[in-house]
Amino acid sequence: MNNKRSIIVVLSVVVLHVTATTVNLNETLALMKDQQRGNLDGRVAIVTGSSKGIGAAIAKHLALAGSSVVINYLSSQQDADRVVNDIASRGGKAISVQADVREEADIKRLFTIAKATYGRIDILVNNAGVYEFRSIENVTVEHYHKHFSVNVLGLILCCREAVKYFDPATNGTIINIASVVSASPAPQLSVYSASKAAVDAITVALARELGPRKIRVNAIRPGTTITEGTRAAGLIGSSFEAQIIAQTPFGRLAQPDDIARVAVFLASDDSAWVSGESLRVSGGSVN
Repeated sequence: MNNKRSIIVVLSVVVLHVTATTVNLNETLALMKDQQRGNLDGRVAIVTGSSKGIGAAIAKHLALAGSSVVINYLSSQQDADRVVNDIASRGGKAISVQADVREEADIKRLFTIAKATYGRIDILVNNAGVYEFRSIENVTVEHYHKHFSVNVLGLILCCREAVKYFDPATNGTIINIASVVSASPAPQLSVYSASKAAVDAITVALARELGPRKIRVNAIRPGTTITEGTRAAGLIGSSFEAQIIAQTPFGRLAQPDDIARVAVFLASDDSAWVSGESLRVSGGSVN
């Protein structure tokens, strides 16, 4: 009888301990989620090329974390406004601004509007980019300049403008969207791969140059991601997609949200000691 009572007492203690642990874990997770929602409160972000795809996801996640967001687009105003409305429907703040990152005047206007609307600029995400598959026989001067004018020159011009607006007291942050092909160049993507390798180099150079001014510069190297662009290029459902999935331990392609969460981390104080890094975000794929 005493043994049964002892067993009941022990089991009761275990149940109470497990229950308390579960409650504490749930409270901790809820607290972490609340902290993530507000860890960018009061900050303002410009995300270039954010009317769709990875850029749109980054803009939405930055807004969810508390940042006011400027949605930049080149031609798709309807898509940009859709992102703005989505953010607003969740209680966030966003505006859309048309600007071509290849044009200095457009960039100046983009930043001027952002500052006039929100009073400050803290975060720049250089997401605008282009890519085209071309065998070396079909590479043209126009193909080359198209990639480097957007992927490299546009990024540099935006960085140059951003540092004029960053407040030394609040520490600006630049996040460049590179690609896994910058370190693992792909066939028929020689020009695109080269342009993204340039992004990695610029990231390190600017991190060293701007570090003394408390400005952090990092890059994200996404793997193949399911977006409007990859669908339009015919990659989704192709043998190329099957090959990438076979090389990825998680057995799938990335979703834009997978990349966006990393951008929020790099934009926040959680990564205050991270600069000059290019983070590979590819689900474990190393090819």
